[in-house]
Amino acid sequence: MPEMISLEEARALVLAHVEPLPVETVPVLDAVGRVAAVPLASDIDIAPFAHSAMDGFAVRAGDLAAASAETPIELDVIAEIAAGDTYEGPLASGQCVRIMTGAPLPDAADAVVKYEIVDVVSGDGMPGSRVAFTAPTKVRSNVREAGEEAKAGEVIVKAGEVVGTAGVGFLAGCGVVEMPTYLRPRVAIISIGSELVDPDRVPAGGKIRNSNSYALAACAKAAGALPVILPIVEDTHEALAAAVLHAVANFDFVVTSGGASNGDFDFIKPVVEELGALLMTTVNMRPGKAQTFGIVNDIPVFGLPGNPAAAYVGFEMIIRPALRKMQGYTHFERPHVRARLTRDVKKKDPRRIFMRSTLYRNAEGAYEVEPAQNQSSGLFGVIQRSNCMAIMPEGLEGCTAGSLVECVLLDVPEEIVL
Repeated sequence: MPEMISLEEARALVLAHVEPLPVETVPVLDAVGRVAAVPLASDIDIAPFAHSAMDGFAVRAGDLAAASAETPIELDVIAEIAAGDTYEGPLASGQCVRIMTGAPLPDAADAVVKYEIVDVVSGDGMPGSRVAFTAPTKVRSNVREAGEEAKAGEVIVKAGEVVGTAGVGFLAGCGVVEMPTYLRPRVAIISIGSELVDPDRVPAGGKIRNSNSYALAACAKAAGALPVILPIVEDTHEALAAAVLHAVANFDFVVTSGGASNGDFDFIKPVVEELGALLMTTVNMRPGKAQTFGIVNDIPVFGLPGNPAAAYVGFEMIIRPALRKMQGYTHFERPHVRARLTRDVKKKDPRRIFMRSTLYRNAEGAYEVEPAQNQSSGLFGVIQRSNCMAIMPEGLEGCTAGSLVECVLLDVPEEIVL
């Protein structure tokens, strides 16, 4: 039987046994939050032409070199260019063109002066009017150049890059309407326990509702995977073995909860050992010491404890990184910050403890962390009201109020650098 290992060893072990899944091609709108499997290039210059950055007047900057409030320079407005139109005529000295945001800059113009700082001398500022400029302007001022953001053929999203919401617009503007990305892992979620009933039933006679499956499926979904909740499995070796064999035949990753300890009705460890290779059984952490991991028919099978907090912490710290690796992500750990404890914390267990907690900034802007009073591993509500986990290191030494402790942020993506 494998010995108890550290959390870092457990995460490394599981990551070593998963690889990115095959590639699929999805519409660009479905690429948000996913990893590009290949480099993506623009088919044209972006922007394809030099254009105005604002509503104003396209001018020849040299015409305004001597302009001042005391001696304004007056120009004739000879044309107007709306977005989507062009002006290909000449622009002689003493002339300007009224231009809208996004409209192509006339070839003879080399700057744009915004409308609000130009005085109308006669007319209404439209073609046929005369306008006055009271200051010089720089060459290429208020002009967005052709190819400023990307050149034709230039890679705009690298392989391995996560596409954000703005990235979807960037890709669309560069003519990329589909993106190759890694398949999302199909995850089987199995709750084990003869005491469990489905949530739509009112439990009676020693029964409880199956909440773990829903929480773990939500965790898998939040990690980008495609979870499927399978039927509850009774506490027998035969039933669990059949359920695991069915799951590994139809899914990319299997997660069970319950039956992970060493009691008379805890069967996930012997089932994995019987059907495949049992690689891990316990991790030096609390909650969630009992963490079973193995490979059955080339499919990872992970057995979480039945207590909600223990299952949740195990999923967040070990399974979530594995599901992300299968989708091509390269960042596997949630961001950490250091914060001051708001109260004393005693420690009677030598394991590393993850305390469900609330992180906030005090009046001075410094991070403070308040561990929940009730740290029972059987509670979901405490996790719902927490935004981090405060970490108590291995050993029996507690921490006093004001001590700095590491906190794992539960609501911040792994890619964020703090």
